Amino acid sequence: MTPFRPDRRELLGAMLATGSFFLLPKVAQAAGPALGEAQPFSFEILKETARALAAQPWKAAEIPDAAVLDQIDYDRHNQIRFRKDGTLWLDQGHRPPVQPFFPGTYFRQPVRLFAVEGGMAREMPFDLNLFDIPEDNPARQLTHTKGFAGFRVMDAQTKLDWMAFLGASYWRTSGHTGQFGLSVRGLAMDTAIGGPEEFPLFTRFWLEPADNGDITAYALMESPRVTGAYRIVSHRDNGIIQDVSATLWLRGDVERLGIAPLTSMFWYGKNNRFVGGDWRPEIHDSDGLEIHSGTGEKIWRPLNNPPRTMVNTFGTPGVKGFGLMQRERDFEEYQDDGVFYEKRASVWVQPKADWGDGTVTLVELRTDDEIHDNIVAFWQPGPAARAGNSYTVDYRLTWLEDCPIPPVVARFTATRLGIGGVPGQPRPPKVIKVVCDLENRGLESLARGDGVDLDVSASRGMIGNISVYPVVGTERWRAMFDVDYSALPDGDDTPIDIRAYVRHDGQAKSETLLLQLFPSQIRRLNDTRA
Repeated sequence: MTPFRPDRRELLGAMLATGSFFLLPKVAQAAGPALGEAQPFSFEILKETARALAAQPWKAAEIPDAAVLDQIDYDRHNQIRFRKDGTLWLDQGHRPPVQPFFPGTYFRQPVRLFAVEGGMAREMPFDLNLFDIPEDNPARQLTHTKGFAGFRVMDAQTKLDWMAFLGASYWRTSGHTGQFGLSVRGLAMDTAIGGPEEFPLFTRFWLEPADNGDITAYALMESPRVTGAYRIVSHRDNGIIQDVSATLWLRGDVERLGIAPLTSMFWYGKNNRFVGGDWRPEIHDSDGLEIHSGTGEKIWRPLNNPPRTMVNTFGTPGVKGFGLMQRERDFEEYQDDGVFYEKRASVWVQPKADWGDGTVTLVELRTDDEIHDNIVAFWQPGPAARAGNSYTVDYRLTWLEDCPIPPVVARFTATRLGIGGVPGQPRPPKVIKVVCDLENRGLESLARGDGVDLDVSASRGMIGNISVYPVVGTERWRAMFDVDYSALPDGDDTPIDIRAYVRHDGQAKSETLLLQLFPSQIRRLNDTRA
């Protein structure tokens, strides 16, 4: 029988949703955990540590008690509870309380935690006494580890989680609604290159609370080909805003280096409902990639669940920002009163300086369930990432309902596909219709016949039956067109790339829509008439 192996996304969700690691202690303890000896700490000290490590050969951390960790599976892990009185900064005004996660089969790498105050750092050592563990749970035998699995940050008043670091260099926040959704990473290395991907690790954290509820997490990144120093300053204001500063040193060449990577889930939405078999209308944490290019162009790329792994790059020198967004906010479009996909945050990356030549890279993996993260987006520097290179990047992450940059043109709000042709007339066998709804921003004073049209092109196939018009009784417009793929060879699944935008008097009135269609998938629409 195949053992149950939940992924990082599912395990973290279970921890946060069920209240794992939070229970009143069996035995009263002194408030707060016992901390180690104070040592000077600063971001400059951390950067020097990372730089020095980069000059040394990679040495993987020892995993003591590996046989014990093998036994702490999903079910055993969920039996373990953190003792409340061991919480860092518990009941200290508005300072955010912090609780560590227990190691286990799926989170083996020891993560060391330090509390920082007044420029001095003191380690919170791993201690079994910080946890309530059932008598028959093998976790009681974990006596040699030097660290935890990660940690979570809570609200000082409600004690609800709003941020968690767990696994490799991943972290998540509860966004603007208190709902955890997509994740971010410190760095991506060789994602979807056809070989093994390297997952850099945050091995040590220095946590510095603020009296107003903010918290700064400093992190040391280590892996065979990179070391790095990170500073992540988190602030809550109708969502979560994080200012990230990172300095990286490469020990080895990296074919695909991903800065500010975002990780999400997209099973199906309006543009590809025919690939999902679930009863719910849509299932996704994000529905599109938004890009603000250095030239001022605004790009919207609806996400896909492709028939195979796809990597698309968008050349955007001097990129102003990019993000994985959740534009659909109507519960009726999801019908899920358990996970509330309409409440998922949109995460936006905004560089604080010119990042120069490079691309926004989108990786999409095929999935047949909602438990798997299958979407990755990141910035890839243009120059080759070679051993000896160093990088310093500063950017802002916002976990909000929408992009923090106010729109200046109409944005696409929905993309739907159906059989092509004209209602009431014989439908051509290999033609589909693409229907795109968009806001009326900049189009408010225009109507049918006022010269509004659609500039649309396709890399393969033929475009026809183009129309653009305001939708009666609403404040939105609609653009639609047919894609005729009848001339494409059978069995050829090379994607059809579509580019479209609404214009008037020669000026763009909407963002640019980039759509990728696969003949093997869109044939299903035409096959429904067979």
